[in-house]
Amino acid sequence: MISGSGRTHYTQQLQEVRGEILMMGSMVARSIERSVHALKQRDAEIARSVIDADQAIDKKQYELEERTLTIIATQQPMAGDLRGLAASLFIVGELERMGDYAEGIAKIAVMVSEHPPLKPLIDIPRMADIATDMLHRSLNAYMEQDLGECKAIWHHDDEVDGLYVQVYRELLTYMLQDPGSIERATQYLWAAHNLERIADRVTNICERTAFVITGDPQALPGKIDPD
Repeated sequence: MISGSGRTHYTQQLQEVRGEILMMGSMVARSIERSVHALKQRDAEIARSVIDADQAIDKKQYELEERTLTIIATQQPMAGDLRGLAASLFIVGELERMGDYAEGIAKIAVMVSEHPPLKPLIDIPRMADIATDMLHRSLNAYMEQDLGECKAIWHHDDEVDGLYVQVYRELLTYMLQDPGSIERATQYLWAAHNLERIADRVTNICERTAFVITGDPQALPGKIDPD
């Protein structure tokens, strides 16, 4: 059991880890926003900067994992505290994967920049706006231990899913009407898929936060897909 000055130091360590998770989340959100901006504007230079920035996200993941595991090893937390630290490890992993999705969109942006635009992008940027808003809100809910916000964000994912279906149908129409558009349409479809997966991983963060708060693994229904 942690007590006295040790408890104060332990609490400070937890706050520092949570603050670093927020920082990592901001890094990921920026990568998502910039990758979709590069895709929309067909800007290969911005896209390449997003690709390069993924290394910093990966580095932050390793740093946070090491700090969290050190706390677990040295402080031997119990029950709810241990769940919270396990959640930190889980969230860091989810953020890293979102960064990979943003990097994937940036790579697509580099490819499409070499060809004439297929169509103006409307729904894909909307997906990105919703997904990044969900990400910021989910991390705030994690910080504040806000179960109600977790539930609200979890249901908000349906809007991203609806936009993805809309993008899929529209791009399929382009491919059917003009076989020459298949390659470009497929690239845009992959970008939309990445955004849909980002939103799903945000719901994973909400699910894990809800578990930390309640101790109930079914506090929110699961949406984790193998990927």
